[in-house]
Amino acid sequence: MEFRANHHYPSRRSAVFADNMVATSHPLAAQAGLTMLKRGGNAVDAAIATAITLTLVEPSGNGVGSDAFAIVWNGKELHGLNASGRSPAAWTPERFAQHKEMPFRGWESVTVPGAVSAWVALSERFSALPFSELFEPAINYAQNGFIVTPVIAQLWQRAAVELGEYPGFAEAFLPNGQPPKAGERFINKPLAKTFKQIADTKGEAFYKGPLAQSICDFASQHGAALTLDDMAAHKADWCGTIAQKFDDVELHEIPPNGQGIAALMALGILSHTSIRELSADDPRAFHLQIEAMKLALVDVENFVADPEHMTDVSASDLLDETYLATRAALIDPEKAQDFNIGAPKNGGTVYLSAADASGMMVSFIQSNYAGFGSGVVVPETGIALQNRGAGFSTDPSNQNCVGPNKRPFQTIIPGFLKGPNGPIMSFGVMGGPMQAQGHVQMVLRTQLWKQDPQMAVDAPRWRFVKGMSIACEDTMPSATIAALSAMGHEISLESPDNAFGFGGAQLICRLDDQGYAAGSDPRKDGAAMGF
Repeated sequence: MEFRANHHYPSRRSAVFADNMVATSHPLAAQAGLTMLKRGGNAVDAAIATAITLTLVEPSGNGVGSDAFAIVWNGKELHGLNASGRSPAAWTPERFAQHKEMPFRGWESVTVPGAVSAWVALSERFSALPFSELFEPAINYAQNGFIVTPVIAQLWQRAAVELGEYPGFAEAFLPNGQPPKAGERFINKPLAKTFKQIADTKGEAFYKGPLAQSICDFASQHGAALTLDDMAAHKADWCGTIAQKFDDVELHEIPPNGQGIAALMALGILSHTSIRELSADDPRAFHLQIEAMKLALVDVENFVADPEHMTDVSASDLLDETYLATRAALIDPEKAQDFNIGAPKNGGTVYLSAADASGMMVSFIQSNYAGFGSGVVVPETGIALQNRGAGFSTDPSNQNCVGPNKRPFQTIIPGFLKGPNGPIMSFGVMGGPMQAQGHVQMVLRTQLWKQDPQMAVDAPRWRFVKGMSIACEDTMPSATIAALSAMGHEISLESPDNAFGFGGAQLICRLDDQGYAAGSDPRKDGAAMGF
């Protein structure tokens, strides 16, 4: 892979080069993955161990009660895994008829957690090491404690203010009534026991055994709908990937119910513009990306849902080349616009990437959705439950309307790039609505403008908010801000330390002569480690 000379934005670190690599948002989790590689495990073993450890050391973004998605290159082909959970069977539209929008916290936002099923499915299909061995670093840190980092401490403090009164939260996450401070040790022995049960039963305890019973008993105590039948019915699905070409590279994403299709649509729209004629930091290049992203997101918001319920518009309709060309034609290269829905058919998250010397690469993401999720933590288990149910709509005309046994629209998406000669990059960008937008920015910076993975990570980012509103990192040059404002974009500046707003990116690029180059994001204590 060709990298061009250094760029002018300040970089706090250099890209990491190695034959075996793990890149994620917490150093202890990266070390857990690297440990498995040194024991003879492969990239999937590293990814699972990293993911398990992240549920402990970064509870502000994920937990055992999260959902997950993965894309795996096994050396021959890509495999896509959708391990997002479904709604309880009792979640009928009538249950939420009095709500203008879905509840954002509490039990009425809790869907079946899928992350554990992702670990199991990946291990059964690809692992070189025993499943139970992958839990050893996390169990050690849970029993003996880990030192809380400044970024996590800050997010923990914010959560304590909002979630302290939710069922089980204070008991699990507020020792002595307070969130841990940066530099303090946090011990989570209940979670250590939970890890051990999941490890010993290959996840059976979580979906059909004592852990499932504890979750559902706690739900019943609070009048919630989640039942043992809901838990036992869950399964992760090997769903493959959907893709979009841009010149000689191909971006792969997980199919709906996730928002990855928005990145594909935006890239397809951009292929019909003058983006290739512009440099990486030209305001006109930012403008074209923003407008393409607007067009994609307005369609995704209205059409994307659980694929079993996308009866009006399918993923293939949204990715139709003629349709994307017609959407691109709406872009004014000199003026920002507020776009309407198209007619494609006539009529708080953590990310990790791992790669090994054999060529196996993994793109993996798991999330509680918003920070610590629903705020509900099952007593004596350490299991914090996600609030993915908030991703449903209450509008009966929307394909994503809440319903029984249905997957909600998901923001979390792993990304993967392929070229004519095979895999190029496994990557992801955290941060809710930033993720698809971040994918487009990372693809263009590394592929069109040939920036190395650390340069692409360090570059200032933008994020479409709504209407004409765009958020930019305050490290964006003032001349660029002025130029975008002159085109009609309404710009607000935010600190790059807003890890949720602009995401924490992790990239692993495959080199032409074997080995990898990785970039990790200082916005979220990112760490790329290899040997």
